[in-house]
Amino acid sequence: MPLEIVTIPCLSDNYAFLAHDAASGETALVDAPEAEPILAALEARGWRLSHVLLTHHHWDHVDALPAILERHPAKVIGATADAHRLPELGLQVAEGDSFTIGGDEIHVLDVSGHTVGHIAFHAPASKAVFTADSLMALGCGRLFEGTAAQMWDSLSKLAALPDDTIVYSGHEYTQANAAFAETIEPGNPDLQARIADIASARAENKPTVPSSLALELATNPFLRPQSVEIRDRLEMQDASDAEVFAEVRARKDAF
Repeated sequence: MPLEIVTIPCLSDNYAFLAHDAASGETALVDAPEAEPILAALEARGWRLSHVLLTHHHWDHVDALPAILERHPAKVIGATADAHRLPELGLQVAEGDSFTIGGDEIHVLDVSGHTVGHIAFHAPASKAVFTADSLMALGCGRLFEGTAAQMWDSLSKLAALPDDTIVYSGHEYTQANAAFAETIEPGNPDLQARIADIASARAENKPTVPSSLALELATNPFLRPQSVEIRDRLEMQDASDAEVFAEVRARKDAF
């Protein structure tokens, strides 16, 4: 059975996620931005935390952890490379490692770029990947610590997952990302349809996260350096994919 995944809006524009295995009762929390909504979601469902999965060290992904652990003692899992600046970890992991939540095997991917040591958690049986601030809905994280080359390598790993993978990213930035994406590839009909869907969802205060990887591949300019339109607009027809990505990221930084 796939994990039951619940999306929890936190703070002003963060998301946390609960992944629950009905057979075992195990429940994992992915990131800890704000205690109150996470604790309320657990209580409403009668779930107890067994694991907390941390993607990276930024405060808006870890600060609520002490208050959550006080109510729900759980094994905290995070990156070995980030352990020196994460809360105390019960399990340190790196790319290629895996562990189980109930009957589902969770695979660890190094997705450095936004930070060095950022990881993602891929649950193939549940067709889910938790990407936080690496691959985002219609975007990718700003390069606070890593390089464009690192982020392109990370996004390439995520892009290689099955198209029907659902991408659970860390923030409600989609409408702002859409405004930028339209300046990069305005002739993309899939993007135009997505922009309309985003506007409709946000008008009703509905989340635009998660999204499907297939949709990201079709519309997210950070995954589309091969697009002829993007290359023509950037006048980078003969550049490598990594170079085109770096220019798109630089333009987003200045947008």
